[in-house]
Amino acid sequence: MSATRNERAQPLLLASSSQFRRDLLGRLQIPFDVIDPAVDERALPGERPPDTALRLARAKAEAGRQRAPAALIIGSDQVAELDGTPIGKPLTHANAVQQLRSARGRSVTFHTGLCLLNARSGHAQTALLPVTVSYRNYSDAQIEAYLQRERPYHCAGSARFEGLGIALIERIDGDDPTALIGLPLMALIGMLGNEGVEVV
Repeated sequence: MSATRNERAQPLLLASSSQFRRDLLGRLQIPFDVIDPAVDERALPGERPPDTALRLARAKAEAGRQRAPAALIIGSDQVAELDGTPIGKPLTHANAVQQLRSARGRSVTFHTGLCLLNARSGHAQTALLPVTVSYRNYSDAQIEAYLQRERPYHCAGSARFEGLGIALIERIDGDDPTALIGLPLMALIGMLGNEGVEVV
């Protein structure tokens, strides 16, 4: 990393309450701060899942702009869909069981929206990265065993792919594996480079 160059760069701010996104951004080994953007993540009436993901990514970055008017602000959001129907975070065990039963032997697409907003100039870069996950044809007993061990109740699709949830997956199709976890680092590195921030 070019420390001298990055020391002169704008502050970097992650507008997210997700620990997964914090951990992912930490992989880049550049300094950043975090805020909770407090954005209403509900879809608008009739809104398609990819449109929701991109809109919320931009909204999170804009929320950060109000608190850090000189920063580079990262906003990201993910919406999963099965046969065109959005799949949210299950929150409860019963909902997680239902989600995993619905997904087994089928494919779920995870749409991850990304926005890098230069709060100083107002310039925003955005990207939408879909990742399609094919679930294995696991049994009800395997669903129960998995949920008892990992309890992924705050993960859309009810599987923590960076953990034991990978055992439920047969195939992953997408351009950036980190998009599946919620922050597309490959796309972000390119955006940061456009703003003069070198990662390595």
